[in-house]
Amino acid sequence: MKKAIIGKKLGMTQIFLPDGRLVPVTVIQAGPCKVVQKKTVEKDGYEAVQFGFEELTEKRAEKLLTQPVNGHFKKAGVAPQRHLREFRLDDSASYEVGQVVGADVFEEGEAVDVTGTTKGRGYTGAIYRWNQHTGPMAHGSKYHRGVGSLSANSDPSRVFKNKHMAGHYGVERVTIQNLSIVKVDKERNLLLVHGAVPGPDKGLLLIRNSCKA
Repeated sequence: MKKAIIGKKLGMTQIFLPDGRLVPVTVIQAGPCKVVQKKTVEKDGYEAVQFGFEELTEKRAEKLLTQPVNGHFKKAGVAPQRHLREFRLDDSASYEVGQVVGADVFEEGEAVDVTGTTKGRGYTGAIYRWNQHTGPMAHGSKYHRGVGSLSANSDPSRVFKNKHMAGHYGVERVTIQNLSIVKVDKERNLLLVHGAVPGPDKGLLLIRNSCKA
C-alpha cells in the first residue's frame, strides 16, 4: 500500500467532465490527518503508520476517550483525535510523528479503494435482504413475500447453516474498489470520487490507493 487517508462522507452531487459528460460523484472530506505513531520492525515487529482524524477539545477528549488513549496522544505530543486508524504503507519510514497529511496525497485520475460501514436497515425480509424472488402475486397464492422452502422434513430434518432468511440487514464493513478520483480540492481537503461509497453522510471512510490498479 503506497498511500492512505481517513475521511468522512459529506454527500453526493454531480459534475461535468472536460469531455462534457455529467457524472455522479461522492464528496469526501479527506483529512487533515495527523501522524500519531510510527511502528517499526525493531520495536513492534512490523512497519505501520497510525493516523488520527478530527481533532477534539480537551473536555470532549476527557469525556469520549479513555485515560490510556489520552495518554497515547500526550506521549506523541498530538492533540486528541476522534478517530484512530493504522495503515501499513510502503514508505512508513518517511512519515514523522505530528506530521499533517491532507487530501493532496492523491491526484486526479488515480484509482482508490474506499472502505466504510453500510447504512443500517433494521430487520428485513429475505426479498429485500437477499434479493430473492417474490412468490406469485395473484390473489389465490396467499404467499407473496415469504422466505420459501426451508428444508425437507424427513431428510435432513433440519435447516442448513447459512440459509438465506430474514434478519438484520446493513451495518457491515464494505469496500468499493477501483473508484476514480475526479477532482482534488487541496485547500478544503476534499476528494470527489466517481460513483457511490458505503455508508451514510458523515460516515467514516478509509481511502487507499487501489490494490488492482
